[in-house]
Amino acid sequence: MSYNYGERAIWLDDIRDGVPPGAGYLMCGQHSDRMTPPLGWTLTDRRTAARLFAPLEVA
Repeated sequence: MSYNYGERAIWLDDIRDGVPPGAGYLMCGQHSDRMTPPLGWTLTDRRTAARLFAPLEVA
């Protein structure tokens, strides 16, 4: 997970070789799938790995 406060944006990316210090956080798939952005922020899931289960949408 990486983020930009100025843009109010969060990105989920595939885990590659780790994350450089200060560039974001490593998250397991279970936590990434449940990630919700703060009010007024956008969340962009750029992961390419297929997931067995999609997160439920709340009505």
